[in-house]
Amino acid sequence: MAGVITVAAVDDDRMLLDGLRVWLGGVPELRLVATAATVAELLGESGHELPHHSGELVRTTPDVVLLDLLLRDGSTAADNIRRLLHTGSRVLVISTVPERSRIIEAVRAGAGGYLTKDNDLPTLVASIKDIAAGRNAHSAELAFACAHDTSPARPRLSPRERQILLDYASGMTLKSAARRAGITVHTAKDYLDRVKAKYQQAGRPTYTKLDLARRVREDSLDGG
Repeated sequence: MAGVITVAAVDDDRMLLDGLRVWLGGVPELRLVATAATVAELLGESGHELPHHSGELVRTTPDVVLLDLLLRDGSTAADNIRRLLHTGSRVLVISTVPERSRIIEAVRAGAGGYLTKDNDLPTLVASIKDIAAGRNAHSAELAFACAHDTSPARPRLSPRERQILLDYASGMTLKSAARRAGITVHTAKDYLDRVKAKYQQAGRPTYTKLDLARRVREDSLDGG
């Protein structure tokens, strides 16, 4: 099924899983290949055989995993996200409440988005497609959490530092970013060095262009 995005769901609410089967069953671009109550159950001992919701084994890695924020097995969202990312899946966290600190923690762990369970099907489908394409899935709750994140781990950047960071991390050369900002390359490099130093002080070492792009995604600095 070329072009179809494979999806798995991890949630210990059986009614929600049943609802997802009905919802996603009507979306031809998506295919729900597995459901489980825990990440450990989804991955299985081998990490490759995933229990399909119909009972069959699916020997593949889903493109996107819908992960409940709080599971009854006592696992943490951050650990679950990292385990799923390690298999090659991308992660969309779903939750009953938009708790700011937990949203930030999930994004920092590598989740591509965060939705509350009261969102509608079009929003869920759009978010899954964004994440499958390698983009962040932006939502109102995620934007609010990031805008009000004052934790020490999120450096406070000046408008000019932010501009240079966004342009450079998006793929521009430093020379192009400097030209767009109307400053010299030397000054642009100073701004970029300050950004790296601030992340270093926050305990989030940032050295390469890939690191910078990752920080932009983690902190939703692009506001997309």
